[in-house]
Amino acid sequence: MRNRLRDVWTNRSAGINGWLAIPSPVTAEIVSQHEFDSITVDLQHGLVDYTSALPMLQAMGHSQATLMARVPWLEPGIIMKMLDAGALGIICPMINTPEQAAQFVGYCRYAPLGERSFGPTRAISVHGSDYASVANEQVIALAMVETRTALANVDAIVATPNLTGVYIGPSDLALSLGCVPKLDHDDPIVMEAIHTVLNSAHRAGLKAGIHCLTPAYAKAMIELGFDLVTTGSELRALSASLSHLLSTMRTP
Repeated sequence: MRNRLRDVWTNRSAGINGWLAIPSPVTAEIVSQHEFDSITVDLQHGLVDYTSALPMLQAMGHSQATLMARVPWLEPGIIMKMLDAGALGIICPMINTPEQAAQFVGYCRYAPLGERSFGPTRAISVHGSDYASVANEQVIALAMVETRTALANVDAIVATPNLTGVYIGPSDLALSLGCVPKLDHDDPIVMEAIHTVLNSAHRAGLKAGIHCLTPAYAKAMIELGFDLVTTGSELRALSASLSHLLSTMRTP
């Protein structure tokens, strides 16, 4: 089994993550034809459910990117189904306590490290017959830190055994701190929180990711030390491209 994102981290580089919000194998395939290190299917705020996520993973089967999923919530069924469908990473929202982090990791790991039920229906066919023996070390588990409570508990969260890292949701984090919810934040309160999460993860030897909007901001986050950056989604890219097209066409 090959996990490109882990290879990137081994080379001490930051991963560039694509983001899929449209429930379409066609758009997923188009995104996967580009050189992302990982691509995440968004089942939380994207318009995607399991029945559309599965063909999206199939459409991206040729890609060398690490295919991941952001699940809707901390719920074992959808986490295990996405892993069985072939996802090699899970991003889980609203992890606020070390107890929730431990539950999340448990759902991603086979015994004795966790309680993931065995039945890698598609995963074993796409990742190889040795899947069962390597899944625990290859599957990426990223806990989203995006609330005031999570921020207060971040040192305990990153101490969770077998957690791969944390992933910052800036909009929810900002909202929880009484600031305007947005990506590419520059508010000093939010930036202090972002630094706190990043430093806590690295002290624990874990990875840190963050959701961004523009390439310029994503590059700044890499310079800051983040190990994984997302630059918007294919939905945002399509909308921006069409706006630019029409603006250009209607400009004398």
